[in-house]
Amino acid sequence: MTAQNGRPVWSREHATHWYAVQGWLRGCDFIPSTAINQLEMWQAETFDTATISKELGFASFIGLNCMRVSLHHLAWQQDPGGFKERMNQYLAIANNKNIKTIFVFFDDCWNEAYQAGTQPAPKPGIHNSGWLRDPGKRLYDDSALIQVLETYVKDILTTFRMDPRILLWDLYNEPGNSNYQNKSMVLLKKVFQWSWEVNPSQPLSAGIWNNSLVDLTRFQLASSDVITYHNYEDEKAHKLVIDSLRKYGRPLICTEYMARLRNSTFFNIMPLLKKENVAAINWGLVSGKTNTKYAWDTPIPDGSEPKIWFHDIFRPDGTPYSQKEIDFIKSLTGIKPSSQNQPAISLLY
Repeated sequence: MTAQNGRPVWSREHATHWYAVQGWLRGCDFIPSTAINQLEMWQAETFDTATISKELGFASFIGLNCMRVSLHHLAWQQDPGGFKERMNQYLAIANNKNIKTIFVFFDDCWNEAYQAGTQPAPKPGIHNSGWLRDPGKRLYDDSALIQVLETYVKDILTTFRMDPRILLWDLYNEPGNSNYQNKSMVLLKKVFQWSWEVNPSQPLSAGIWNNSLVDLTRFQLASSDVITYHNYEDEKAHKLVIDSLRKYGRPLICTEYMARLRNSTFFNIMPLLKKENVAAINWGLVSGKTNTKYAWDTPIPDGSEPKIWFHDIFRPDGTPYSQKEIDFIKSLTGIKPSSQNQPAISLLY
């Protein structure tokens, strides 16, 4: 596929060469534990570099080397220059810990309404109670927003189009979710077109996640330089997905996995992804205001600790949910056994 006014989708050879020089990628979907959503992460008043640095230190300690991080257009719209400077600060912190970044532009998941300023407190025991769609329903209520979104995407891509600290641009998280279905196709096509026009040095993708959304999935596969996908199933089902995607001849990057209650764990999925040379990015690094230690469909209204965490690896003080998991992850990422019992908290700064 070729953009009308921009570069073509990378050839399979180009994509394969790019992936080969990255080494095995492994990491998390990251938001600092002090932020409930993308706006709280990126707005000037709540941009928390101390926590970002500390928690990326936890990731580096166990051998993770990439993070997937969601943006939000409203944080940019309030203050484009400041927003880009905060992105640059985040990238500097991550790069100092040898972590590359996947940035995500749009998102069809969770809350449709959002506003600038102070964000709501978490609802006790409810998974991602404050996460925001972007642009969500606002796009359909305000036809002029599409021009704002185009300016936003092109501004960010133009600013960082040659930045080696950025691994990949993930243009749209789970398009068609929240029952939008094919309604999301218009923005999905536009964000690819805008990105092709800027022509960043980094690859472009939008992860497949629901095969019943046939039209969206077909477009995502045809338009992505490298194939990204989500899977929260066990190792047998996950392997079938990998096998089904091999026919496209492109690198595979799993940008969401690991839900302990669904038997998608570090113990059965991470070794599979390493063996298959698929990048392994699980949901959640540090348990915090997103409440993703609670399951999607099993709230605990009193906010008490779930017996089994759904997502996440560490508590905010750096102690692990499971030391057994930490040791296992480090064995896969090549961290020497002699350092396995060293507390993560000592390597933060």
